[in-house]
Amino acid sequence: MQNFNYYNPADIYFGKGQEELVGKLTSQYSKKKKVLVLYSGDYYNFLGISKLVDNRFKELNIEFTECGEVVPNPQISLVRKLCTLVREKEIDFILAVGGGSVIDTAKAVSFGALYNGDPWDFFTGEAVVKEALPIGVLSTAASSGSEMSNATIIDNANYKLGVETSLIIPKFTIMNPVYTQKIPVYQTGVGIADIMSHMLERYFTLVKDVDLTDRLLESVMASLMITAKKLLKDPENYQLRAEIMWSAVTAHNNFLECGREPDWASHRIEHEISAEYGVVHGEGMAVIMPAWMTYTSEIFPDKFVQLAGRLFDVDTDKVSQTEAIKILIEKFREFFKLLGMRNSLRELGIDNKDRFEEMAKRATHNDEAPVGHYKKLYAADIVEILNRAF
Repeated sequence: MQNFNYYNPADIYFGKGQEELVGKLTSQYSKKKKVLVLYSGDYYNFLGISKLVDNRFKELNIEFTECGEVVPNPQISLVRKLCTLVREKEIDFILAVGGGSVIDTAKAVSFGALYNGDPWDFFTGEAVVKEALPIGVLSTAASSGSEMSNATIIDNANYKLGVETSLIIPKFTIMNPVYTQKIPVYQTGVGIADIMSHMLERYFTLVKDVDLTDRLLESVMASLMITAKKLLKDPENYQLRAEIMWSAVTAHNNFLECGREPDWASHRIEHEISAEYGVVHGEGMAVIMPAWMTYTSEIFPDKFVQLAGRLFDVDTDKVSQTEAIKILIEKFREFFKLLGMRNSLRELGIDNKDRFEEMAKRATHNDEAPVGHYKKLYAADIVEILNRAF
């Protein structure tokens, strides 16, 4: 096990009715009582959150500006626009209402608004986050785990890059599973695929003697699969929605990463897919992750064999390593398919391989910065994985 420092100050309010605290919690962090409320799509009004925020903020004389322009694969262009808005209106708190795209946008604005240059500088490494406005979250999705994470991912044309800093961990997060009960089957599947990918990225590590977090990850994966299968048959079941919603933050609040070095190569590859083709991230991960597994397991098979035995009860004493790994990968493909995810880039509508080499070079900065830790991947490795995903 490696040395580590774990810090996560996010204040979580989970369950029915907790949304009523949104005004009180916001007032604790907004000294000027000037707030930006970010959201995406129709759910802000459909779920009654617009009226809730309006009532609770007016009770406390909180002045707020709303913006519902956030889209999947959130754009730096909107971040730039909102940074200007925050400065002009002297806003000192951001409330993100929604899922990962909204929360990531809020996080990017939180530090970008306090910077005189282009907020994209933080994503390219030309600037380092030293301060950020406080943000809060009223979650309406179970997917990215951004509610407790220290990261934001933003899209700029064909580049999708991230920033990590504890300064952007939300001050509070309100999570009412009721808000997720009406999410369509496809979006539910996308979210669950994303949750699973966050655990798999952390599971595959070369760090030795991490059996505690190995088994914690295996348990959360098993629970997620069991609950997901039940939820598909009973999509409005509150308790099942609650299990999935809590799984999302459990998978991505970094507790399950303590003492180990995660991989993250599959995410970096998928970021190229979603930036290039507009693929929804969770479904992109459902395609890339198994392809990465088939490639990497040929080089470092041990962790794959272990997971096959522990998660899917494969008798690794009676079958070969190759067979155990084949079963493991097929089980994950079956699970993703059960969620309604497509299994190949072709099925996602990508009908040629013309962009693969360019995407691989972009991901690795022309091989100057290989991705991943379980196995460092260079451009040629990524092209091979994309071919296997095709």
